[in-house]
Amino acid sequence: MSSQEKVWYPFIGPFHPCPPIRVKTYSTPPQLYIPFQPMNLPQYSPMEALRLGTLWPMLYSPYDTKC
Repeated sequence: MSSQEKVWYPFIGPFHPCPPIRVKTYSTPPQLYIPFQPMNLPQYSPMEALRLGTLWPMLYSPYDTKC
């Protein structure tokens, strides 16, 4: 599986009125790369699943704040 954070370099025109943001990032959740739920996936314990927000490690996506 590829990285969950992607990088985009937008076009910056010569007459852009605002200070440009040269690099933009966005996240792609793992659900985009799994067409169906395979059988017999490993599972977190119930307490770990509640803490992480998913039962399956394959679908875990950390939430990192940019602040």
